[in-house]
Amino acid sequence: MPLPVGTKAPDFTLKTMTPDGLKDVTLSSLAGRQVVLLFFPLAFTGVCTQEMCDISGGLGAYVGLGAAVYGVSVDSPFAQDAWAKANKITVPLLSDLNKTVTKAYEVLFPMLAGVGDTSARAAFVIGKDGVIKYAEQTPTPKDLPSFEKVKAALAS
Repeated sequence: MPLPVGTKAPDFTLKTMTPDGLKDVTLSSLAGRQVVLLFFPLAFTGVCTQEMCDISGGLGAYVGLGAAVYGVSVDSPFAQDAWAKANKITVPLLSDLNKTVTKAYEVLFPMLAGVGDTSARAAFVIGKDGVIKYAEQTPTPKDLPSFEKVKAALAS
């Protein structure tokens, strides 16, 4: 079960790949903005590719609601970057290679397909005050979060 609504979102610093190389993204540096965190199991897999491509295509709707959107997985930032380039994914991707943030948000998926622990598929909306306004972990990694509920939480 993911961290519940009303919980202070755990701060973190994760790596992302930019055109200038690796960069740190820290949640607390985004204070005063709404943040959407989309945890996904693994790059280069069908449902994850669909999700991040769909979000990339509709990113303007989230930005219009005042949100910064990030994808989070246990892949390395180098694998995430190759995947993003290959699939024209524009959502910034954060590498949780050590699974510390996945565990902090309580969305660890044990032994996905027998290959190891990954992030579950989950969505969080963090308010400007740093408190979780929406939290969803899907029943299986094949299910997508309710993006309408994510947008509703952003709009409220």
